[in-house]
Amino acid sequence: MSTSSAAPILSAALATPARPVVHDSGADTAPGVIVVDSCTTLGTTLVVRLAGEIDHFSAAPLRALLASAADDGCTGLVLDASRVTFCDSGFLAVLDWWPQQGRRLRLANPSRAVQHLLNAVAPTRRQRAHAGSLTAAGRS
Repeated sequence: MSTSSAAPILSAALATPARPVVHDSGADTAPGVIVVDSCTTLGTTLVVRLAGEIDHFSAAPLRALLASAADDGCTGLVLDASRVTFCDSGFLAVLDWWPQQGRRLRLANPSRAVQHLLNAVAPTRRQRAHAGSLTAAGRS
């Protein structure tokens, strides 16, 4: 069998690299796109630099990365969020998940979008923490 006469597996149109698709990443039109700019470990601490938008859909790969790091023994996390342009409850879910099981979290350089989200949920989180401490105190 001669390989020179074999037809290519991909057609010429599929063999050429696809041009990047640019889309409006507004909440109503398309999911956000988060980029892990860098990811390093310092001992048992994972240091991740994020860029882009973190919503319910784009947070899934970030959660998978962090779950893998936790499985590998990382107990600390530093998230550099200086280049995050949008975030919603998907990002909050990641932030709430990591400290479970006694892991440490530090949010470094929160962007304007991140700070806005944290400020928006701060009263609710304080109320929840206060209610939890009252419940715990009442059971003593």
